[in-house]
Amino acid sequence: MHRRAYFLLERDFQELKENNFKGITAFPVSEDLMEWGASIQGLQNTVWQGLFFQLTINFTSEYNLVPPVVKFLTIPFHPNVDQNSGRACIDFLDNPAKWNTSYTLSSILFTLQVMLSNPVLENPVNLEAAQMLIKDESLYKQIVLRFFNQPSQLRDDRPESLKDPDKFIRSTKAVSFNDYYKTWSGIATSKATEYYRSPCKSPGLQSS
Repeated sequence: MHRRAYFLLERDFQELKENNFKGITAFPVSEDLMEWGASIQGLQNTVWQGLFFQLTINFTSEYNLVPPVVKFLTIPFHPNVDQNSGRACIDFLDNPAKWNTSYTLSSILFTLQVMLSNPVLENPVNLEAAQMLIKDESLYKQIVLRFFNQPSQLRDDRPESLKDPDKFIRSTKAVSFNDYYKTWSGIATSKATEYYRSPCKSPGLQSS
């Protein structure tokens, strides 16, 4: 089983190098290819442009029958990223039943890159980020940049209305792989989408 995973990860690595996706890199940090480091850059013409985020990707000998464990080391202030663990809320990573053996290292990183500038507001795990984006997109963009540059100094800088978690509607439903990969595959490495320009139209969260 480990030999199979090794072979598939070698294939994934070759695919990543051949495609040369803009703003996406990954490399093994263990000889058996089970542990990887990666980075993704925000898309052009979005608040995330020019920002690089480091990630860890841990595979098991059961790959690609089960998903890897993916975490942000540079944790973005984002509705679909858990602020404490760095976990991205994407269903195919959280639920093995949603995983498909056709997914590869490239498609995982591609999806995460697109997710940054295309949040799904009806399924947030970072409720503060989602509520702020709905109420004041300009403030949200400022906090994104400040959080990236000074992450340890932001908790007390939030508006008072965002410090009470009980004011937010909670949801733990994960974001679907198909919501991102199929919809945005034609534009993800070049520009922002119209969806991101109108984030407040997403249903599911109510302004308090």
